[in-house]
Amino acid sequence: SARSPEAILIVVTNPLDIMTYLAWESSGLPEHRVMGMAGVLDSARFQSFIAMELGISIKDINATVLGSHGDLMLPLPRYSTVNGIPITELMDAVTIERLVQRTCNGGAEVVGLMKTGSAYFAPASSVSIMIESILFNQSRILPCCASLQGAYGLNGIFLGVTCRLGCHGVEEVLELELTDMERVAFMESAEFIQRSIQEAKAILK
Repeated sequence: SARSPEAILIVVTNPLDIMTYLAWESSGLPEHRVMGMAGVLDSARFQSFIAMELGISIKDINATVLGSHGDLMLPLPRYSTVNGIPITELMDAVTIERLVQRTCNGGAEVVGLMKTGSAYFAPASSVSIMIESILFNQSRILPCCASLQGAYGLNGIFLGVTCRLGCHGVEEVLELELTDMERVAFMESAEFIQRSIQEAKAILK
C-alpha cells in the first residue's frame, strides 16, 4: 500500500474468503478496495448448468451465488432467472437441487476432468469482468467476496455477497432477502469462514 496507495486488490488465490481477509489485513488498504473473485465464477458455472438443462442460451440467464467459495457456497434459485423468469418456475425442485449440487462441486469436477491442474480460463474471464466494471466505472451488480460491515448482521468478515463494483472498488453491498433456510445456510458458511480466519491468524503469529 505504501508504493501503490490507490490500488484496488482482487484476490483469486484459494482458500478465497480467508485469503481475501488476510490480504486486506496485511495490505492496510481500505476494506472497499480489497475483494475476492469467486461469486462471478460460481454464478457462471450455475448459469452454464441451467443453460444446458433447459437447452437455451446462457446470455438469457442470470444466476446468483452467495457465501463462501467452496462446499458451503449458496446458489440461490429464487434469484436466478431466465429473461426475468425465476428458474423455480421452469424446473422442478429435484432438477434444481441437482444443478445446485453440481455448482457447489464445480471446481472439483474441473480438477477431475483436467487431471493435471485446475480451472484457469473461467477464473480469468471472471476476474476480467470485475476489473472492467471497476476500470470503466460500470457499476455492475456482481457477486464477489467483500467486507461485511453490518450486512446480514455480520461484521469483520469477507464473504461472497452481491456488490456494486465501480471505480472506487466495492461501492455497495446489496443485502438480499433470504428465506429462513437460506439464511441458516448462509450463516453456516459465515461461521466456517470466521473459524478459518482465526485458525489462519493463529498459524501466522
